[in-house]
Amino acid sequence: MNTLVSTEELAAHPEWRVFDCRHDLAKPDWGFEEFQKAHLPGALFAHLDRDLSGPKTGNNGRHPLPEPRAFASWLGKQGLQPADQVVCYDGGPGAMASRLWWMLRWVGHETVAVLDGGYAKWQREGRRTTADVAEFSCVTYPGRAKSSMVAQLSLVEKKLRKAALLDARAPARYRGEQEPIDPVAGRIPGAKNRFNNDNLAPEGTFKKPALLRAEFESILADRNAAEIIHYCGSGVAACHNALAMEIAGLTGSRTYIGSWSEWSADPARPIARSV
Repeated sequence: MNTLVSTEELAAHPEWRVFDCRHDLAKPDWGFEEFQKAHLPGALFAHLDRDLSGPKTGNNGRHPLPEPRAFASWLGKQGLQPADQVVCYDGGPGAMASRLWWMLRWVGHETVAVLDGGYAKWQREGRRTTADVAEFSCVTYPGRAKSSMVAQLSLVEKKLRKAALLDARAPARYRGEQEPIDPVAGRIPGAKNRFNNDNLAPEGTFKKPALLRAEFESILADRNAAEIIHYCGSGVAACHNALAMEIAGLTGSRTYIGSWSEWSADPARPIARSV
């Protein structure tokens, strides 16, 4: 399982490794507080700021990637084995869970999927939750980062006029009409907009693969999926678009994790707005 699993599938496989990725950008402690109250059986908590991000310099974005060895060390402390099937979930939409999904694939762990509908769907169906925290023995996780999944800042700058950039932020942020999080409003020149919430059906689960494929292909035109570079505000929602493309069978895209928060930190970099 390497894209999505349903609540039914997860409930039938208690041996799968589960990670709770709930997070609120405005309230960074909220996710762990909710985890302590209740979570899926067997789940461990993955904190976006502490576990899924590296040190910030002020110029490398709000959620930079950790060093691969640091992330592999964290995985080992969670007792993760390379052969384990992993399921990531968040409150429901899947953006936070997609970040861990993307990072696990980045270090070579292919058997990882996102829980479709997340905690909200699990709760809605009356499935069991617990406040008990599972214990796993530490191991040495042998992860190795795949550079082919990452678009570094230098690559985005080099291919600015040639790359196919997809901005996962809300349309108003993409157009530069408002910016509630980062100091500067706007977008990377040449980027097209694919709001990551548009990947979801009204009930909060991902749209069907054929519909996702049609929607992405209408944006990409004749571009090959491997040419696509995803970005957002800080490399979280961008992973949601990367997952949606994988669900649609459009494989091989890259993600610019530094995203707008890194790009806009240097006033010398060009900015586009639609206002």
